[in-house]
Amino acid sequence: MSSEAERLAAGKDGVAVSQEPDTTSVAKTKTLVEVQGLNAWYGPQQILSGVSMQFSSNRVTAIIGPSGCGKSTLVRCINRLHELVPNAKLTGSILLDGADIYGPQVDPVDVRRRIGMVFQKPNPFPNMSIRDNVVAGLKLAGVRDKKKLDEVAKSALQKAFLWDEVKDKLSNSGASISGGQQQRLCIARALAVEPEVLLMDEPCSALDPTATAKIEDLVITLKRNYTVIIVTHNMQQASRVADYTAFMYLGKLIEYDETASMFETPKEALTERYITGKFG
Repeated sequence: MSSEAERLAAGKDGVAVSQEPDTTSVAKTKTLVEVQGLNAWYGPQQILSGVSMQFSSNRVTAIIGPSGCGKSTLVRCINRLHELVPNAKLTGSILLDGADIYGPQVDPVDVRRRIGMVFQKPNPFPNMSIRDNVVAGLKLAGVRDKKKLDEVAKSALQKAFLWDEVKDKLSNSGASISGGQQQRLCIARALAVEPEVLLMDEPCSALDPTATAKIEDLVITLKRNYTVIIVTHNMQQASRVADYTAFMYLGKLIEYDETASMFETPKEALTERYITGKFG
């Protein structure tokens, strides 16, 4: 749609906000997750407004935008954490491999297994060992075979680039290792239940540059087997790890494109202003 034909609404900062972002270059591979007309509220406050987008299999998508624009709410809706907040509600649809995850017969616990989540602050279970942290989800699902649990723990820690660092202290508390290692432990815990999608909400915001670099390397590797959606305030991080980037503002999706295209030639004036640091 041409800029002349777009219906625009005035946003903060004196910049027009496009109602229908151009997403034509996105999802050239198989679409695994599709968000359709998503609106979300916390009590009377609407946080997301008419968000529609697709996430491709085995790709990394970064979601950027200023604080309060709805990034975290979007990913929480994608694995049904939003509904756990009192007085929260949503309308619209979210499809996983073509099926609505909010369908009446869908078990939200199964959704959260298929769509794993890693949070901003590392949250290992402090009263559990490193090994038991990794397999906590399997134990909750009733798996008791020690050999299987040990095999899964090793495999997940290897996938999270952590095995070599903790293999001799698996019985130590999950809280006994460094912050960067704890975050990779949380990633291993998410991977242990074999999800299809991994959501990461500001996973590096509390980490030093060395730990951040390890997480970024891990994200790039994980897309071989998973669809990764990462929320980040760090635009340099988005440019380093993401195949696609979505820019959100005031609860709306403003622009969604291949990362290189968005950062080099953004289509929307608001995107250009945000990327160049004129606000945000």
